[in-house]
Amino acid sequence: MKTVILGVSGSIAAYKAPDIVSRLIKYDCDVHVVMTRNGTAFVTPLTMQAMSRNSVFVDVLQEDGPREVIHVSLPQKADLLLIAPATANVIAKIAMGIADDMLTSMVLAAHGIPKVIAPAMNTRMYENEATMHNMEILKQRGWEIIEPRTARLACGYEGKGALADVSVIADIVLGRLNTQPSAGMEAGPAT
Repeated sequence: MKTVILGVSGSIAAYKAPDIVSRLIKYDCDVHVVMTRNGTAFVTPLTMQAMSRNSVFVDVLQEDGPREVIHVSLPQKADLLLIAPATANVIAKIAMGIADDMLTSMVLAAHGIPKVIAPAMNTRMYENEATMHNMEILKQRGWEIIEPRTARLACGYEGKGALADVSVIADIVLGRLNTQPSAGMEAGPAT
């Protein structure tokens, strides 16, 4: 069983995170969800807990027990770190090494594992030179970036910035993990 940390940040595309979890679980992944505060405005930690069957982490200062520092210990156990959706804000924080919440703290503690990020934001934000620069920094540090789709966005405009299809995200993650389906399981939409 492979352990995946799924970071969920504050994009409208966060509603697709439960489907990502479902697809990864069908391939025998143990998914641990870490959310930004803004991410919880779009999908609740309880939903993510029910889908992943694991505790969901939001606050870096709230630990489950005194024997373990989650933002350090969980990345040490993980086989892959995925952030989907990733906002311009989270991408900028990671590029600059800012660790002011549970997700960005875990990113700094994650070493020696594949890191995959799937941006989702308004086209103008995505194409902004600061965002492009920050994604280049991530690429140079070994992050795999799953390009967003061109679609009608939440703002009403058509453009590049929509979260990649969930099936594409799951396929890339499973490919990086070299994971095969569990006996009797096949990939498909969440139920």
